[in-house]
Amino acid sequence: MSDIILGWDPAGWNRWNYAAVTEQVAVTGLHLEPWSVGRSVAPGTGVWLLLLGAHGPGLIGHGVVLSGQPGHPDQAATSSGQPEFTVQVAFDALLPLGDHVPAAVLDAAVPGVVWDSAETEGMALESGDEAAVRALWATHGPAQGPDPTQPVPGTYPETAVVRVTANRYERDPEARRACIAHRGSSCAACGFSFELAYGELGKDFIDVHHVVPAAQLGGGYQLDPLTDLVPLCANCHAMAHHGVTTPRTQAELRQIMATAGYLRGTTVAPEEIEAQRVAREILGK
Repeated sequence: MSDIILGWDPAGWNRWNYAAVTEQVAVTGLHLEPWSVGRSVAPGTGVWLLLLGAHGPGLIGHGVVLSGQPGHPDQAATSSGQPEFTVQVAFDALLPLGDHVPAAVLDAAVPGVVWDSAETEGMALESGDEAAVRALWATHGPAQGPDPTQPVPGTYPETAVVRVTANRYERDPEARRACIAHRGSSCAACGFSFELAYGELGKDFIDVHHVVPAAQLGGGYQLDPLTDLVPLCANCHAMAHHGVTTPRTQAELRQIMATAGYLRGTTVAPEEIEAQRVAREILGK
């Protein structure tokens, strides 16, 4: 499936608070936004957000289509006269206003696209142009995503990146800090400690896993990071979400590892890490 370009003119449509949305994506890695398009677009299609209007054209963001459906029969057709469809776009990388990739750079790097002709309803990219846009985004897009272990969204083909669903509570930085302060930074399933393995570089480096199934979250749900989040290493976190709609608990992961014959390590307490650090100092290591 080809990526599409969605045009956005702040003067014509500014329902979102773009500055706040940009900050949200920088912290959590995701913002969901419904978008009207002039065609049926398959889930998984890559999206490029093009700034239009007085400051455009300029490439300003990347996202992925999550779902789509025909517009309501009473809705007007798009400006191109085609039936309207509404897609849910997960924006995963956005540049602040003023930092967009300008038209001159776009024209030089991807001359096959007539950037001035892009519309809000979407314009398909040819495969060769798609690769050129991704290469351009790798140079001019965000320097780093919210997860330093993952490539910046949009810099790799969608088929090259495996997406593991993580809810927003797992990406909340304050909740993560509270969880680690309470439970430590060793994996609650396999016991792996990044700090023990990598020293200072690995201090407090761990994923957090939300143990409450998303289906059980009501509108008034309030996260308690001390009881609802547990630290998991990247491998165990991926296995917690892999192939299931209701994530596995750390107890289920331990049982799976035990059944497979894996000898689980022990969780290292902060006191043990400190004792090992002191021992290394005494030994001059």
